[in-house]
Amino acid sequence: MSIDVIVLAAGKGTRMYSDQPKVLHTLAGKPMLSHVLDAATAITADTIHVVTGYQSSQVRAYFAEHPVATPLKWVEQTEQLGTGHAVLQAIPAVDDDKTVLVLYGDVPLITPATLQQLRQKAEETGIAVLTLITDNPTGLGRIIRDEVGQISAIVEEKDASDEQKKITEINTGIMAFSASRLKQWLQSLTTANAQGEYYLTDTVAIACGDGCKVSSLLTHDENEVQGVNNRLQLADLERSYQIRRARELALQGVTVHDPARLDIRGPLQIGRDVCLDVNIILAGSNRIGDRVSIGPNVTLINSDIGNDCVILANSHIEGAKLSPGCTIGPFARLRPGTELGDNAKIGNFVETKKSTIGAGSKVNHLSYIGDASVAENVNIGAGTITCNYDGVNKHKTTIRAGVFVGSNTALVAPVTVGREATIAAGSVVTADVPDNTLAVARGRQKNISGWKRPVKK
Repeated sequence: MSIDVIVLAAGKGTRMYSDQPKVLHTLAGKPMLSHVLDAATAITADTIHVVTGYQSSQVRAYFAEHPVATPLKWVEQTEQLGTGHAVLQAIPAVDDDKTVLVLYGDVPLITPATLQQLRQKAEETGIAVLTLITDNPTGLGRIIRDEVGQISAIVEEKDASDEQKKITEINTGIMAFSASRLKQWLQSLTTANAQGEYYLTDTVAIACGDGCKVSSLLTHDENEVQGVNNRLQLADLERSYQIRRARELALQGVTVHDPARLDIRGPLQIGRDVCLDVNIILAGSNRIGDRVSIGPNVTLINSDIGNDCVILANSHIEGAKLSPGCTIGPFARLRPGTELGDNAKIGNFVETKKSTIGAGSKVNHLSYIGDASVAENVNIGAGTITCNYDGVNKHKTTIRAGVFVGSNTALVAPVTVGREATIAAGSVVTADVPDNTLAVARGRQKNISGWKRPVKK
């Protein structure tokens, strides 16, 4: 049976104390709602109906720029009158012969495997509820079972008796239905409860009254069904997610020095015998090859790291491509457009941007290489900069194979340095240098005898 998903994402999130809609607050580098949509996509939903309310235009604008694979239908809930009312806004667009799954935009860690199991149970009986047994059920709806253990109702805490409040099996809010049956049951909802709202959970008692058996699925992972109401809960889920990802990597053969100090904020492809030290951030989409070693406090963003590379401490790499055998850092910054050839080396306090560095070339210390093409086996001395910007336009520096650039050199682009040329230390190069030439571009030294230093007054 095909399935549609309804995601409730209309809440303001008052306790987030934010001007941003709650569902756009990020976990692992992307909005909570994105995680939920990804899970819905993974179970091959035909259509995802997203019910929005607070700042709905902002939510829609984000997903217009970051589309998901499954078609989205946006539904506006102008008044927030409860979960049942929210589902009522979307259910008319769902075909009667479908299964419909109700999810929440602020429950980001729900897994496709759990949703698939819940879907199967709903297809057997017409309604299924995802439940959790917890030591702290305060504030949550309780699962009421009859004498034979069948679910007969869900009671919200504000409407629960003292005896019912002792129940530790709670409703996670995630439910699955036969669409045709749900449409009937929603029409019977009332606001006769402590909050004066239309509760989706009241469909359970209505279904039982119709002689329908209510299926249930018990999850044992509290974080999977944890909703986010404030930033502390979001931080707790972030850490839970990150530790889960780190453990997955460790079980795949990656050396993770401390699972509590690794952040993965996007897709990651990783090879064999990789070593990850502490406080590493892997953001965006990254590929890490075999036998790569990444030191502490490294940030890697949207980059491709070849086999046998070594990235030393405190380096920042974004939008870069490293061929096998490169060494980076410590304290290096590779900006977007950097491409390194085999066994290239970028040393401490070196910044590169939109530049290619050839195989075996070295930029070891305190240099800036921007808008440059550096061929193989070039040595760039400490303090060298490519002066690529004239205040209006960017210009390119080209350095041919085998060049030796002395320390404290300024290469004023556009300029080309020929093969096997040498640049004397302290030069300001403003004209092309021919092959096999020594270029000296600095003022003549003058020594003044008898000169005395100033004295402190």
